[in-house]
Amino acid sequence: MTGRTEDVLRADVLTARRIVVKVGSSSLTTAVGGLDSDRVDALVDVLARARAAGTEIVLVSSGAIAAGLAPLGLAERPRDLARQQAAACVGQGLLVARYTASFARHGLRVGQVLLTADDVGRRTQYRNAHRALSQVLAMGAVPVVNENDTVATAEIRFGDNDRLAALVAHLVRADLLVLLSDVDGLYDGDPGRPGARRLAEVRGPGDLRDVELGSAGLAGVGTGGMVTKVEAARIATDAGIPVVLTAARHAADALAGRGTGTLFHRTGERAADHLLWLEHASTPRGAVRLTADAARAVVQDNRPLLAADVTGVEGHFAAGDPVELLDEDGRVVARGLAGVDARELPRTRPSPPREVVHPDDLVPVAGPTRAVERPVPRDGTPARGRTGVRIRVLPASAVPGP
Repeated sequence: MTGRTEDVLRADVLTARRIVVKVGSSSLTTAVGGLDSDRVDALVDVLARARAAGTEIVLVSSGAIAAGLAPLGLAERPRDLARQQAAACVGQGLLVARYTASFARHGLRVGQVLLTADDVGRRTQYRNAHRALSQVLAMGAVPVVNENDTVATAEIRFGDNDRLAALVAHLVRADLLVLLSDVDGLYDGDPGRPGARRLAEVRGPGDLRDVELGSAGLAGVGTGGMVTKVEAARIATDAGIPVVLTAARHAADALAGRGTGTLFHRTGERAADHLLWLEHASTPRGAVRLTADAARAVVQDNRPLLAADVTGVEGHFAAGDPVELLDEDGRVVARGLAGVDARELPRTRPSPPREVVHPDDLVPVAGPTRAVERPVPRDGTPARGRTGVRIRVLPASAVPGP
């Protein structure tokens, strides 16, 4: 669906009482790095008005690395991890200090929350992060969330703050996710191309069938593009959280429910918290391969996965760990919480039926899945992957020796 809907107020926005707002680096900084105080203040003014109206705000803000470029004499975002970490180390303090001063103009305090993928990829840390964010909100402060780029390595990165924002929206049980960038919505092609049309609404995957997704933003400053934003919208809407994607300059209209940008309608229902974590934030610790009949039964008939259904075990996992369920062809059909240790399965198969995964702890994986073959290191550390790219974990015996 395309066209102008600016005069139509969006009910999902107007009824939202807790909103996660994500803003990209290019909307906060100059092209050569360094924070743009006027841009930061303009955004904070909008968020403060929403806060004064009784809406809880969680701000997911990029910009730490970009803010650290100019102070360190870097002309563009470095490619190597070490210098990215150094820029984040310098820039994160500048970013939070600027937010602290800007929100203070409205009598609001901010709380800094830095996360790595481990903080939502493990159930215990996920619960801790939920409690911390909930308490910050309960005490009237505005959480400012960012990836902990100073310590995050290539193996424990979210990859972009769009995905982080979608996961934070799950974490805090938000009613709405707003993604702000330098593009005023999702277009069916390059926004700079004559004839490109903005999609006012997206009601499901079918609306994206003919959309050409490309990168967006200022080169050398940000990392995300339109692909990451659409993927973040899918994660959120699948869990019942609507998403508005628009330019930062239209933030006031977005939070007022006006028809700016693109509204992604919710496509799923809000599930139990542990299922949201399991599907979108957990890191698989291993995999089990199923018979063809079992693969159909656990996904379609909601029956438990029994030890007798398992034809192979991959990786090292313990009871309570997230695992992926593979069909006979090695495709991921579901993700679940293991009820037994991996080492127990060979012994339990000949014994009376025993649950490997309970139906209440299982999430089917819809649609085609791309399996990425990565070995488990000898220390048992699991392979990691971004949402949309499922990771198949190989057993330690398959890892070549040094």
